Amino acid sequence: MYETKYHKAGSVADAVAALSGADEGKVLSGGQTLLPTMKQHLAAPTDLVDVRGIEGMQGVSAGDGTITIGAATCHADVASNADVRQHIPALAALAGGIGDPAVRAMGTIGGSIANNDPAADYPSAVLGLGATVITDKREIAADDFFQGMFTTALDEGEIITAVRFPVPARAGYSKFPNPASRYAMVGVFVAETGGSVRLAVTGAGADGVFRHDGLEAALGSDFSAGAVSGVSVSADGMLSDIHASAAYRAHLVGVMASRAVASAG
Repeated sequence: MYETKYHKAGSVADAVAALSGADEGKVLSGGQTLLPTMKQHLAAPTDLVDVRGIEGMQGVSAGDGTITIGAATCHADVASNADVRQHIPALAALAGGIGDPAVRAMGTIGGSIANNDPAADYPSAVLGLGATVITDKREIAADDFFQGMFTTALDEGEIITAVRFPVPARAGYSKFPNPASRYAMVGVFVAETGGSVRLAVTGAGADGVFRHDGLEAALGSDFSAGAVSGVSVSADGMLSDIHASAAYRAHLVGVMASRAVASAG
């Protein structure tokens, strides 16, 4: 057993102060990854800084062609939000397919992307839409944020406060879920924004979420499910584990990409 101090932050400044004063502090939001990790003694933070009560880190706002979601907003609230459902329905569908109702009621968007689990859903939406991650210190473009499995551009003690998504002309998401965990064995998010196409893959890459140049180029010329069939997806760099081989995941990338395009609206 080990001792952990719990801090209920009332503001971002309070959270930053608590983290800076801790030997090994961790931000607690939904706790869907952190708490099980602590139970398994794979993490032993000296301090937990709970940010769920910070008003400015919850909720959804729309305006100027963007949707901004507070980092402590839970998946269920993203899935049911009227602005998200109207302007980026693919993002609402993605949030509604994470885990089970209990997970969706607790897990948060900020916690998901800060953890950058290679099979998490949200990183594909952030990267596929070209979103901006907003922290207490700066704004980070999606292409610069994800830096490998469980690794991001966040500095020590830096806190995600919100994520700003551009509203796309159309977007779609499709995943092949692990039947037990509901994590993506392969998930593909595709979006047409500002006249260009971005396609991000989660669950398949050995280094985590990634964009696929070949599929983006094909869809940039012909945004249709049929265009995907002409693109070869290599198994090189794909994750291989007890759930699926690299070759199987490569095949699923093409299948999920086709379904994501077909669902885009």
